Amino acid sequence: MEKNEIKKIIEALLFSSSSPISLKEIRNFFEEENISIKIIEESINEIQDKYINSGVMLKKVSTGFRFQVSEDCNEWVSKFYPEKPQKYSRALMETLALIIYKQPITRTEIESVRGVSVSSNIIKTLLEREWIKILGYKDVPGKPAIFGTTKEFLNSHNLVSLSQLPKLDDIIELTEQEKRQLGLLETTEIDEKSTNAETDKIEEYNQENIH
Repeated sequence: MEKNEIKKIIEALLFSSSSPISLKEIRNFFEEENISIKIIEESINEIQDKYINSGVMLKKVSTGFRFQVSEDCNEWVSKFYPEKPQKYSRALMETLALIIYKQPITRTEIESVRGVSVSSNIIKTLLEREWIKILGYKDVPGKPAIFGTTKEFLNSHNLVSLSQLPKLDDIIELTEQEKRQLGLLETTEIDEKSTNAETDKIEEYNQENIH
């Protein structure tokens, strides 16, 4: 199969998909054709270049690649589809921010920082939107759920990883005492490697202990 034909098929797959497609999925799709991952990557790069000055763009997100409206056309598209964007309360955004930056974290730990209780509706909304998920349950009395973000959260915010997010100070204002409680007094940058390692330990524990 010639490279131009491969690129054409990949472009069609990405354009027709309602969700991001990963390199692995594309490679598996071409398994019988024995097409290398290098050819697939080169084809995707060429497709991205093709649309670089277009009204749509091929964007890499957490779980793969997808076509979406170019940023400079978002306002015009929004006018054509005048659906009002959903507004979220400050309480919800603060709760989400704490989960993002201090995951894995329990509801009680979130409440200890915010100083007020977290509404069940806030947690429910975040779970329903698939922005957060239950990673497991903390081994303390009451077995509180431990929350973390999802791949869908990254996708919905056009992110590949959490490291692309701004500092926590840029999202919510925290006092020095709150920063100390969260271990943020010296830095508010994400240590994604540490976060992932801690999350893996929780998931490993749950696989062995939760049925």
